[in-house]
Amino acid sequence: MNAPRMDGQAELERADPGLQIPILIHRQAPPQKSLRETAKAKLRRSCSLTPARLKDAVWGFFPVIGWLPKYRFKDYIVGDIMSGLVIGVILVPQAIAYSLLAGLKPIYSLYTSFFANIIYFLMGTSRHVSVGIFSLLCLMVGQVVDRELQLAGFDLNEDISPASGNGSNKTFPGSDLPLGGLGPECGKECYAISIATALTFLAGVYQVLMGLFRLGFVSTYLSQPLLDGFATGASLTILTSQVKHLFGIKIPRHQGYGMFLATWVNMIQNITQANICDVITSAICLTVLVATKELADKYKKKIKIPLPTELVVIVAATLVSHFGNLHERFGSSISGDIPTGFIPPKAPDFGLMHRVALDAVPIAVIGFAFTVSLSEMFAKNYGYTIKANQEMFAVGFCNIIPSFFHSFTTSAALAKSLVKTSTGCHTQVSSVVSAAVVLLVLLFLAPLFYSLQKSVLACIIIVSLKGALWKFRDVPRQYRVNKMDALIWCVTMASCALISTEIGLLVGVLFSVLCVVGRTQHPHVALLGQIENTVYYEDTRQYENLLPVPKIKIFRFEAPLYYANKDFFLKSLCKMTGLNPTLEAAKRKKPIVDGRHVEKGVSRELGQAETSCHLVPKQSEFHTIIIDCSSVLFLDTAGINTLKNIRKDYRAVNITILLAGCNPSVADSLKRGGYFGNDDPSGKELLFYSVHGAVRFVRAREQVMDSTL
Repeated sequence: MNAPRMDGQAELERADPGLQIPILIHRQAPPQKSLRETAKAKLRRSCSLTPARLKDAVWGFFPVIGWLPKYRFKDYIVGDIMSGLVIGVILVPQAIAYSLLAGLKPIYSLYTSFFANIIYFLMGTSRHVSVGIFSLLCLMVGQVVDRELQLAGFDLNEDISPASGNGSNKTFPGSDLPLGGLGPECGKECYAISIATALTFLAGVYQVLMGLFRLGFVSTYLSQPLLDGFATGASLTILTSQVKHLFGIKIPRHQGYGMFLATWVNMIQNITQANICDVITSAICLTVLVATKELADKYKKKIKIPLPTELVVIVAATLVSHFGNLHERFGSSISGDIPTGFIPPKAPDFGLMHRVALDAVPIAVIGFAFTVSLSEMFAKNYGYTIKANQEMFAVGFCNIIPSFFHSFTTSAALAKSLVKTSTGCHTQVSSVVSAAVVLLVLLFLAPLFYSLQKSVLACIIIVSLKGALWKFRDVPRQYRVNKMDALIWCVTMASCALISTEIGLLVGVLFSVLCVVGRTQHPHVALLGQIENTVYYEDTRQYENLLPVPKIKIFRFEAPLYYANKDFFLKSLCKMTGLNPTLEAAKRKKPIVDGRHVEKGVSRELGQAETSCHLVPKQSEFHTIIIDCSSVLFLDTAGINTLKNIRKDYRAVNITILLAGCNPSVADSLKRGGYFGNDDPSGKELLFYSVHGAVRFVRAREQVMDSTL
């Protein structure tokens, strides 16, 4: 009887056993190209410059050239203007507030919001994301700025006087730290923005390089549970950094590991020094902001345009602070002077970049990951496509170019993007409108925020963290759905909050990788039984009423077989089949007298006649093991050798090993590894398209053997 073939020919089983008509398919031979030819072809495609390729490159680098001429003015303009105005109104208070996180003056946040919107309009491929300041990146920038200020000898707890303008009257203290190309006239604020722009420039360069080398896949290693855990842990850190402003308490600004716990301990110890004016202001602002947001969420279907609550609160609080003279009367901390216009552009200080080169890496990865994930989400919801590598270029240049204009790191932000889509946004024309609103504030309205209390800004920041902090409620549901994802979230969140954001991100990535490796090192294994009257086989421990297959053990291994799990594969196979071939072979080599194993020397004394009847090989309860390889994605050298060894070891105890369901890459690996040997180089009696095909082959062979007896 001809055996079912896997190499060159394969028998496809019909679902209906009564219609098992063999259908033969032939596998095509893969095209053979030398490495040199392949490299030449790629270089030819990459380096050839034609007018068509040049046009495609320019249009690809500036997508606005392609979509703006096709802009449907009548259909889109109203929605784009409306969403742009709303985002612009939201951007202004958020920019001023997030400057506290970055440790910089509010004017730099406004610069950042303006330039990011213009550049993404020109280079972005998403129609809906809002690019600008992002709380998590502001926190990461602020941590680097604070660290470098502290190393330079500045007092982190010393606020720049509101009357001092740009703080240039405060010069560098005595320090042995090399300060790049900055002169001694540069003060605290000057050094802070120099660190921030150097960090931003490097982050942008990293993102552009990742785009050039097609490294967009890096973001796929940042899973959603990891990003959610990072956002929640960083939000706890942000909350902790802003609590002192709520109470108006001046406590040391802690840096490095353990900032979360150290800040709360100092807060509790100094709670009696709270500024009553800031406490009352914070209580009122938090009540108004939280209540308004809850009502907006409850009636969001009826309220088409989000209420500019933050702007109303800022305007009202500024008026009260100004006319009530709260700074002079109660010592309440205020924002201070915000100049109008633009500071002349200046190149980032290259002498400082070696100090922040490592810090720019997580900022670059996080900024890109959030931007691409949001872009893909909105593209899927609204039925268009984005280019991940072009998004890398866009967000990279949103950092590189603004770094020459006293701006810091940006990325897409979920909250503003959701507001953008809910207010009728159709294209990135809305970003130009938002930039125009910010420009209006920069040129004319910025000085009006002089008397704004920092406690009000802290309230805006804390309320904006609601979405990330509410992730705690999803943990029980996530645990029920997938325990491993819940554990990744918890580990990443705790590491970010209790250690630091950068270390927390690294811990989260490493833990996620270990979880993936752990799943492949100890995968699910099973012995299969047949579903009655079908060609299908399932796990006997998970399903009832499965029929055992006489004289055959069917073993399923649900993972790639490689060096890290080969030992687990061997142990599982021996345990589930109930037979260790090595031990069994050792037992059968020893002569048996009266049911006991004896040594060879003793057997000689007993005589051949007495022992020969006990040397007949023991018959096992099964004679064939079928390994279901349908879940084995790939084999490495260790995996191939493992299969070769078990085939040899089981053959020594008269048990046949058959493989079923191997994908083409696994079958090719087995051929290259010499699994089939010289006896059956094609593998036609060792590989089977399905488990049922292997079972039929064994049954046919049993019939042939019985007929010959």
